[in-house]
Amino acid sequence: MAKTMSVEEKQIRAVVEIFQIEGTFKKFELIQSGHINSTYKVFVERHGEMKDYIVQRVNTYVFKDPEAVMYNIAGVTEFIRAKIKATGISAKRFVLHYAKTSNGEYYAVLPDGGFWRCCRFIDDSTSFLFPENEEIVEESGKAFGEFQKYLADYPVSDLKIVIPHFHNTVMRYETFKKSIEKDEARRRVWIEEEIAGYLELEEIATRLYRMQRKGELPLRVTHNDTKTSNVLFDAATGDHLSVIDLDTVMPGLMAFDFGDAIRIAGNTGAEDEQDLNNVNVDMAKFEAFTRGFVGKVGDMMTDNEKATLALGAVAMTVECGMRFLTDYLDGDKYFKIHYEEQNLVRARCHLTLARKMIERLDDMQAIVWKYC
Repeated sequence: MAKTMSVEEKQIRAVVEIFQIEGTFKKFELIQSGHINSTYKVFVERHGEMKDYIVQRVNTYVFKDPEAVMYNIAGVTEFIRAKIKATGISAKRFVLHYAKTSNGEYYAVLPDGGFWRCCRFIDDSTSFLFPENEEIVEESGKAFGEFQKYLADYPVSDLKIVIPHFHNTVMRYETFKKSIEKDEARRRVWIEEEIAGYLELEEIATRLYRMQRKGELPLRVTHNDTKTSNVLFDAATGDHLSVIDLDTVMPGLMAFDFGDAIRIAGNTGAEDEQDLNNVNVDMAKFEAFTRGFVGKVGDMMTDNEKATLALGAVAMTVECGMRFLTDYLDGDKYFKIHYEEQNLVRARCHLTLARKMIERLDDMQAIVWKYC
């Protein structure tokens, strides 16, 4: 009796066919990590060998213009591929390679409206959900620095804006203040101290964005989600291979990519650490990431970029924490929560971390200068 295929399997088989993947379809596995897109690892047999691919259904609720997302991804990955190949090295393991349909597109839209893409799986690679040690942190710094180095001469103006005002800290504060005034979830009375704390940091948190608007900092091709988990590492050596999860590649500031990585890797506590005594700046991991990142981009940075790189950690920590508090005021509509007060806990953690960063800002910047 023939096995009845699920709707999910039928869709994945259709996607594999549309992207002209040669071989016999064998199986697929759902990849649980990731909170936005639906991701599958697909196995096909070709010439007696098993080949792996990553197939994703893009979340079009989050990414309203998925064609623009793929335009950016295809542009930067092919640009990096050409740079690597020009050195005489195979690019196979060092940059994502997306498949094309018979129409030459990097995406496919199924009859149900699902927006899909497919790329090769990088063999013998691994990833780390958390920045477990300084070696991993340094390698992730190298990976994100190398990403910007490869794209230093990419035409930034050619990139599509897939999420408008993503790191517009001035606008984020305007949204925050409107949420305070509206107090939709009637929670303001309990969090006046946290609100005041974030309002006190407005000047320092918006400084980088205001500098960029005045032309004092250049726009770069930025990743905008510089978590350690968005780097693939060689499973045997631990060396970085490729940056992944390129959906939010857009024009931005180098300090924002640097700072968002430090917000996660440089926190001695969890993102929602409830005991604020456990929250501080891990200076050893800060230096490890800086050593890796600046070691790749130091010779392309402007003087203003060098002088404000550490400030990016403060700006991104405040921005993210303020977004958590905004969502708490709004009734927990945007961020997924696993317990009732989680957004408030996250906001308190980030406020504490930002204050600790400000206390150590001179020390952090001295480390930046050390590796420039």
